[in-house]
Amino acid sequence: MSDAELDELLVAEGLTKHFPVRRRAGAIRAVDGVDLTVRAGESFGLVGESGCGKSTTGRLLTRLLEPTAGRITYRGEDITHAGRKQLAPIRSQIQMIFQDPYSSLNPRQTVGRIISGPMEINGIRPPGGREARVRELLATVGLSPEHYNRFPHEFSGGQRQRIGIARALALEPRIIVADEPVSALDVSIQAQVVNLLRALQEDLGIAFLFIAHDLAVVRHFSQRVAVMYLGRIVETGARDDIYGRPRHPYTRALLSAVPEATPPSESGERIRLTGDVPSPANPPSGCRFRTRCWKAREKCATEEPPLTRADGSREGHLSACHFPE
Repeated sequence: MSDAELDELLVAEGLTKHFPVRRRAGAIRAVDGVDLTVRAGESFGLVGESGCGKSTTGRLLTRLLEPTAGRITYRGEDITHAGRKQLAPIRSQIQMIFQDPYSSLNPRQTVGRIISGPMEINGIRPPGGREARVRELLATVGLSPEHYNRFPHEFSGGQRQRIGIARALALEPRIIVADEPVSALDVSIQAQVVNLLRALQEDLGIAFLFIAHDLAVVRHFSQRVAVMYLGRIVETGARDDIYGRPRHPYTRALLSAVPEATPPSESGERIRLTGDVPSPANPPSGCRFRTRCWKAREKCATEEPPLTRADGSREGHLSACHFPE
């Protein structure tokens, strides 16, 4: 196995998830052929509008959902349809931080029980005992070790999310999938939680798949970024390439909507997309963005654009557009 392959921690190839629709034929094509790679120790951002399939992708990668098609490999091992026995040693290495800190914590359990639970399930007995480890984790995420015996209802939203982060750290994972971890929090608290995650990523060397619809947050946190639209990735590349030189029209439209401190005349004109997002049960033929794209031509309706560079290379900054910027 090459150094490049060893560096690839979690890889999805053609990842697909279709949800059957009751009472009629067809399916909701929530995720429809996603390719992405999260490398060891890096922070990877996944952005897009609500309903584009970001959270479903995260749950597929953590194997909380069973893929309809495609392939998922973790450190070279195929886990696409792995059973409970095969996943057991891997579960502790792939953890998740959920979007809603109010519903993701059991209200009947103390903080100590919530955080130590994963250690008990996996039979982990850290030096000094589980209680000492939990108190250490509480201090790591900026809470008091004295909160050990308190219940979730005694904490604010930001504090609850810190408890969720401590729970994810309890098993010393190699990668954490953070599913919009700050979208349910007050704006004044969001920066604190993002800075905490960034510090943990740098200090502990944990890889992150950071899912969000807020492009400003992703820019602050992620080294590489993928942009998703209607179940497909339409552009991916290094952060500076995506934000400084976007190639896909959809990425340009998203970035134009981000509030800027500079006047509109200096920061560029806002791109207003026409029409609604098509139904994932019946996506458009060819390029899925063509029904809202100002550059769409006949070719866009008949041919699906591959995710490639403008010069044909499949490395680096990729976009799925027949007529990239």
